[in-house]
Amino acid sequence: MDFAATVKMARNKLKMSQEGLARALNVSYATINRWENGRTHPNKMAKQVFISFCMQHGIVIQDLMEGYVGESDAPYKKRRGGWEQ
Repeated sequence: MDFAATVKMARNKLKMSQEGLARALNVSYATINRWENGRTHPNKMAKQVFISFCMQHGIVIQDLMEGYVGESDAPYKKRRGGWEQ
């Protein structure tokens, strides 16, 4: 699943508008819109905030977290049975 589809899926699961998700992530509505339409991608910090937000709300997004595993700035480590910080 690409990032655009992931953002939309997470937002729909949370029953949030683009504006609501933008407020929750402290970004603009236009940013969420661009992410969902695939026009831009978040920087590492914004992606990390998005992943943390999803995890706090019970949405696990392994496709996005895979990119962090093994990197020096990895915020999550894969453990048996799931992910942990």
